[in-house]
Amino acid sequence: MLSKNKILRTAFVVLCMVSVLLISGFHTTEIYGSSGYGFVVLGTYAKEMKIGDSFYLAAVTSNGKKPKFSSDNSKVASVNTYGKITAKKAGTAHITAKISNGEASCKVVVKKTTVKLKKSRVSLENGYSVKLTAESSTGHPVTWKSNKKSIAVVDERGWVTAKKPGTATITATVDGTAASCMVTVKQPTVRLNQTRLTLYRKGTAKLFVTSTSTSTPKWKSNKSSVATVDSQGRVTAVKNGTAVITVTVDGVKKTCEVTVKKPVISFETEEMSIAVGETKKLQVTVSSGNKPIFSSSNTNVVSVDEDGKICGKSPGKAYIYAKEDGTKERLIVIVK
Repeated sequence: MLSKNKILRTAFVVLCMVSVLLISGFHTTEIYGSSGYGFVVLGTYAKEMKIGDSFYLAAVTSNGKKPKFSSDNSKVASVNTYGKITAKKAGTAHITAKISNGEASCKVVVKKTTVKLKKSRVSLENGYSVKLTAESSTGHPVTWKSNKKSIAVVDERGWVTAKKPGTATITATVDGTAASCMVTVKQPTVRLNQTRLTLYRKGTAKLFVTSTSTSTPKWKSNKSSVATVDSQGRVTAVKNGTAVITVTVDGVKKTCEVTVKKPVISFETEEMSIAVGETKKLQVTVSSGNKPIFSSSNTNVVSVDEDGKICGKSPGKAYIYAKEDGTKERLIVIVK
């Protein structure tokens, strides 16, 4: 017959086993005994977890001692000496509680984190921004990344800013799972207020550009000896000829052809007479409004200053020239 102590011990173990089974929801048990009454009863034998989650695995042993816990895949799920299981990455691991003459294990399945972006495609004008929102099954922090920072950048909050036309992929990563959004930075629409412009030397005109981009327009003249342009689009005529002014916004170009015209110069008369020692102010008209450069063909006969005032020096004939930006006209002067 069994002794009284063995009967009580058996009854206690059976009671513990029934209690644990009730707590675990009547899961199928896996119990191993090497001899006698050695066994381990677990609170659960199958567990699904999310990455980063943890829980304590309850275990009752036949000898009343704390079992030794171990994981067959600690990269997926680890366990400490107190039975605390921590999910680390997607996969399957078996957590074993063991005593000297018995053991039991729990199958832990760590689910792969799911990540969803509310937008999978976005189009932006250069310089503009958009907020991307990511949702994950674990709610863990999102790591954002752009594969082409020269085209579009993204900050730690998911704000995407367009940098130049092209295509970039923005990736949101949580627990090693990624979701992406394709960002297209559009070529801007660029308009120039004039495509042709006519000026005289020293004349100026302001060109205006409108663009869907926030980028600063870049101006350039192909012949700065004929016409120049500053960073604000102001054109200045330098000398007669033709130049092309180009404005560029994010690679999109628009042009304006600038013609610097030769002026028309006319004297009030074609010929005039003055006496030796006499002075006169010439009346000359220049269509450009610029002051002409005066010269004399024979300063011994007649001289002329920069303001067009002539003076008879000695009897004879000479020519007075008025020149401005490639145009030259003459006046005959007879000195008596």
